[in-house]
Amino acid sequence: MLEVLRRIVQEVNGARSLDAALATMVLRIRKAMKTDVCSVYLLAPETDRFVLKDTIGLRSSSVGQVSMARGEGLVGMVALREEPLNLEDAPAHPQFRYFEETGEERFSSFLGVPIIHQRRVLGVLVIQQHEKRRFDEGEEAFLVTLGAQLAGVLAHALATGALGKLAGTSGQATFKGVAGSPGVVIGKAFVLSPPADLDSVPDLIPTDIDFEIARLKEAINAVREEIRVAAERLASRISTQEHALFEVYQQMLGDAALGQEVEKRIREGQWAPAALADIVRRHVQYLERVDDDYLRERAADIRDLGRRVLAHLQEEGDSGPIEYPENTILIGHEISPATLGEVPRERLKGLVAVSGSSTSHVAILARAMGIPTVLGMVDLPLSRLGGAPVILDGHRGRLVVRPEHELSVHYSRLIAEEQALSVLLEQEQDLPSVTPDGHVMPLMVNTGLALDAVASLKTRVGGVGLYRTEVPFMMNDRFPSEQEQARLYREQLAGFAPLPVTMRTLDIGGDKDLPYFPIKEANPFLGWRGIRVTLDHPEVLMVQLRAMLRAAEGLDNLRIMLPMVSGIEEVDAALALVNRALIELAEDGVNVSRPSVGVMIEVPAALYQLEALATRVDFFSVGSNDLTQYLLAVDRNNPRVASLYDACHPAVLRALARLAEESKALGMPVSVCGELAGDPAGALLLLGMGFDGLSMNAPSLPRVRAAIRRVSLAAAQGLVSEVLCQPTANQVHGLLLERMQAWELAHLLPPRDHTPDASAAQAAVSR
Repeated sequence: MLEVLRRIVQEVNGARSLDAALATMVLRIRKAMKTDVCSVYLLAPETDRFVLKDTIGLRSSSVGQVSMARGEGLVGMVALREEPLNLEDAPAHPQFRYFEETGEERFSSFLGVPIIHQRRVLGVLVIQQHEKRRFDEGEEAFLVTLGAQLAGVLAHALATGALGKLAGTSGQATFKGVAGSPGVVIGKAFVLSPPADLDSVPDLIPTDIDFEIARLKEAINAVREEIRVAAERLASRISTQEHALFEVYQQMLGDAALGQEVEKRIREGQWAPAALADIVRRHVQYLERVDDDYLRERAADIRDLGRRVLAHLQEEGDSGPIEYPENTILIGHEISPATLGEVPRERLKGLVAVSGSSTSHVAILARAMGIPTVLGMVDLPLSRLGGAPVILDGHRGRLVVRPEHELSVHYSRLIAEEQALSVLLEQEQDLPSVTPDGHVMPLMVNTGLALDAVASLKTRVGGVGLYRTEVPFMMNDRFPSEQEQARLYREQLAGFAPLPVTMRTLDIGGDKDLPYFPIKEANPFLGWRGIRVTLDHPEVLMVQLRAMLRAAEGLDNLRIMLPMVSGIEEVDAALALVNRALIELAEDGVNVSRPSVGVMIEVPAALYQLEALATRVDFFSVGSNDLTQYLLAVDRNNPRVASLYDACHPAVLRALARLAEESKALGMPVSVCGELAGDPAGALLLLGMGFDGLSMNAPSLPRVRAAIRRVSLAAAQGLVSEVLCQPTANQVHGLLLERMQAWELAHLLPPRDHTPDASAAQAAVSR
């Protein structure tokens, strides 16, 4: 049954439209389970009713005509209870609802299971039979498994199907991902097509059919020549049988085979790359379903040939520099920093990626540049998006494609309000960060990227709370030398002098890889990362420490911070290397005073070792992002559980409050450099808890400064007392919103959600 299950899911997944996916689903399930009826009901969000969308066994005329509310009829009962319903005599059940147009009075037995994706009931899958019998446990388990397996596939098909039916500017489709960088922007989708990726070719209508056919033939001939040369080169090293495969490839590429079918698709209105991708996918899906092992293996050959031809087509299509639209929303499976740099900054308005995380290099760049970004958008049908008008909501991780007029007007107003607020806040950015009752709360900036903003930032901050030294490592094709690092660090230290600059030692691992030093692990966030990597490679850490110290000569504003500390032994080993570096540099004639050394509190174990840490280091800095992730056991970059990640979870807030209290008792300066510090409401909480400083990305500074200058320390402390009594994150958010409104500071928060079902509390603190 596992093989049957795999094939059904594979076929549904390969369907090119929602209708095709549903038709495949009911056909294959009915055949696999040998039933008289298989039907699928889908939720229509606008009516909140479950509509019969496809069936085999019931009258086809009832498709789209029959619908039930939650709790209505047997289908509605399955949806309401979110559990299977297995009946021997369905018409006798008190909840049975008879629809004459279906003709289902002929069927007695009924088995329905919900299709649930990320806690949301998408639909109900139903099988029925004439005879009175209860489906056995194996059949019920198989259908439940199918429903669970198909949920994600169907969610993607629903999104793709909804988008595929859009015509002109009518209608809209909304996709959800992980918020990577806040902000809202309206623009035009520009889809990046990875080289030779058959699944990412956009659908385009050709302007010159003859030209498309001609370049297809040229690409096929080029691949045929490549195969001929390869066959000749290997002739003496492989058997006659293996050599015959090359002839099979030539036949596949012949005018009467693949080429002819692709040409036909071009004449039907597709450009050559998309026509090729369609035909190759169709052949691959067919071959993967057959029972013959030899033919199944040929599916990989077809796919490989398709990629080879596509590579030539894409090479031909590269006729010059890319023209990006004025308001480009860059969309791709992955977006590298190099790609980001190719788009003119004045045209780049937003970023969307199928993969990636909120702590990836591109997300860090986007936040520093103030570019709204959404990542982890796994259900995004890339091929349907090219050139479409879109709204990107980086606050909530949302992309709206071909938005309706009302929504466009709403977001246009939000953008205008945001711009007006930015102008207003700019007027007080050189004023001190002091509460109305005279408490100074130093604001620092997170850096590690371009230095062009240093001049304007220096008068507005108390220093650099986090300099990400891994960024130069990521931009290289090898470990940078001591001289290269020292030059970069010197620019940063001199640019902010005499203000302190806190440099974090190399923090790789997790989701931050170096191209020349990849770390592949099953569970990277609990694996080899941060200080664990550099202590295992002291030659790398020593070069970095020497570069930092050398760069600080004569400036004396360097602070060194150790990431991902979970034990005292790690700190002792790192401090020994710092001392060794100082001795070595002194021997070289470089006299540098010993800098302050601190640790990042981001692993929960560190919370319970504060006293021992305080005897060894000079300061603590809380990495609230990772601390939240580890306390809640939530990978914030996984779209399935990202909604559970919440820095305002009561457990996280209580841990932070206790940390601030214990640090004060130990006489240890403690700051926060995670995203919570860059949120106005979050910053007020941290102020009230007693943290000594906040560090954030530059775009967050104006709103946080405005909040601190308008709320007294006493009021912030009162807010903390109230918040720590709340049992749930939702209640915390509700209270924060209530207080921010009372203080007339709600305009500093992310804009309210426009969707009717959005709770006001969700807008209180960006998560």
